[in-house]
Amino acid sequence: MFDPKLKEALGRVQKPGRYTGGEPGSVYKEKEKMDVRFAFCFPDTYEVGMSFLGEKILYELLNSHENWWCERAFMPWLDMKAEMERLDLPLYTMESKDPLTAFDAVGFTLQYELSYTNILAMLDLAHIPFYAKDRDESWPLIVAGGPCACNSEPIADFFDVIQLGEGENQLPGICAEIEKAKKEGGVPKKELLRRIAKIPGIYIPAFYDVDYYEDGRVKSITPNEPGIPAVITKAIIKDLNDFAPPTNFVVPMVGAIQDRASIEVLRGCVRGCRFCQAGFLYRPMRQRDANLLNKAAQDLCANTGYEELSLSSLSTSDHSQLEELLDDLNEWAPEEHVSLSLPSLRMDNFSQSLIEKTTKVRKSGLTFAAEAGTQRLRDVINKNVTWDEIEKTCSIAFANGYSSVKLYFMMGLPTETMEDIEGIAETAQKVVDLYYNTPHAKGRGVQVTISCSCFVPKPHTPFQFVPMDTEEMLREKQKHLVECARARSRKIKVNYHDSKTSFLEGVFAKGDRRLAPVILEAYKRGCYFDGWDECFRYDTWMQTFEDLGVDPFFYCQRPIGLDEVTPWSHMDYGVTHEYLVREYQKALAAQTTQPCNRACHGCGANHLLGGPCFDYSQNLV
Repeated sequence: MFDPKLKEALGRVQKPGRYTGGEPGSVYKEKEKMDVRFAFCFPDTYEVGMSFLGEKILYELLNSHENWWCERAFMPWLDMKAEMERLDLPLYTMESKDPLTAFDAVGFTLQYELSYTNILAMLDLAHIPFYAKDRDESWPLIVAGGPCACNSEPIADFFDVIQLGEGENQLPGICAEIEKAKKEGGVPKKELLRRIAKIPGIYIPAFYDVDYYEDGRVKSITPNEPGIPAVITKAIIKDLNDFAPPTNFVVPMVGAIQDRASIEVLRGCVRGCRFCQAGFLYRPMRQRDANLLNKAAQDLCANTGYEELSLSSLSTSDHSQLEELLDDLNEWAPEEHVSLSLPSLRMDNFSQSLIEKTTKVRKSGLTFAAEAGTQRLRDVINKNVTWDEIEKTCSIAFANGYSSVKLYFMMGLPTETMEDIEGIAETAQKVVDLYYNTPHAKGRGVQVTISCSCFVPKPHTPFQFVPMDTEEMLREKQKHLVECARARSRKIKVNYHDSKTSFLEGVFAKGDRRLAPVILEAYKRGCYFDGWDECFRYDTWMQTFEDLGVDPFFYCQRPIGLDEVTPWSHMDYGVTHEYLVREYQKALAAQTTQPCNRACHGCGANHLLGGPCFDYSQNLV
């Protein structure tokens, strides 16, 4: 039975199915018999959160414990948020409808930097204090994990516990410590945090102090509690076969953005693209056995009724048993009317065989990541794709009846020039020409879509040292790309990402703890759903930075010294600083250097165009 306030709210919102729960696959338990209750919070809408495979994995894992109950909560959309505030209806979970304050721990996944204000909005709706220092033992532990945990410093002060690395071992470990403490009659919060800190990959922000130089750079990050490591090393699962994929998803009542069965076939990537944060965070590459994957996929489709199965990873076509797995899947999938999709295909191992084995039921769209428009720039970013491979891949697709292809690129990459931007349009035109030179169905026109995002330098990558392009530079490049594409063909469509949201993403990606008050103040001024164009308030953000005396350009539009202490220097993701420096220097060697002519330094040295200047002793200026 719904609370009367909830019933009233649901009667006044556009999509009540986002908030009702009761979906097939939901887990219900007797809360009086539970030793640990965990609320898994996704800081975006139901449709986005229900597309997230990580939540499905941890939901099934925690609920496999008889005396633990993991429930779900999502960020309400604007209409529901307003109704909850009007009715003083606290944020609740989908299963029990209990408020978040009824739980032992509340966990947030950090998938995207622009979700940070949504986290504060959810805490606010739950009537939970924002800062960890303001919460004693009477409040739930506020926990975070996910890729943005690799530099969670801008929001570290809001969290009690942050998980670095893979959570399949960490989260059960946290719940076990909570259960143990409760059975002891409760322990002080600080003691509980000390115990949790012993779990591999666990970061307790309150146990570290940060000092700064007068110029704003980080001077040091040091533990302030005995026994706390100076550097936290990420948690990792050595053998993915020890953790079988989930086989019974919660099937959404309101269509998720990615509403399909999904199986994680491998984790990590062997490609070594210098721009790709995920490729570095999830090293080393590990894969699941084909037999295990086939059985899990069949069970998942049978349990959920899905008729599309996605083989998910950063690089699915790199799985050593992929052909064998597809053969096994095709023994039952066509009979069950289940189609197969490979969302992360690589141009250099795309084949006729893969086309045949993934189109037995229906075709899905083809998207290929060329990343850069010229071979020179692809060499700089270590994207090992040549035009010959692009030509071969698109020829196979066109010969098999495809008439549309999406090509993914980035702009703002280190050393990029306008010639590289023109190369994006030129590559698309060559693909259009290729279509008409390849036998295809008569009367069908080709459509080549360029999808171009703004490059954001990210921590734990070789390009963490480079400044991000300014908004003016990105807008100029976007305009030039559109003009180049229009001049070539009406068969080319150009989509590009907003440079303003990318700028804010860059600020948070490389930011430090001094950003926490800015994020909180911006939320209080009405900033949330920052990743949604209709909600993004760029001017409010910039005014907030100015009012609080924080320079956002300091974080993402200045070069970082090769020997500089970064806000994430105390976080070890298994890739050494020395390795990142070497890869950065390889990028310099992969392009034609020119003498520096910057008015700011004019050091005269040959170095990465657009990158840091050097003084004559080869130290970064």
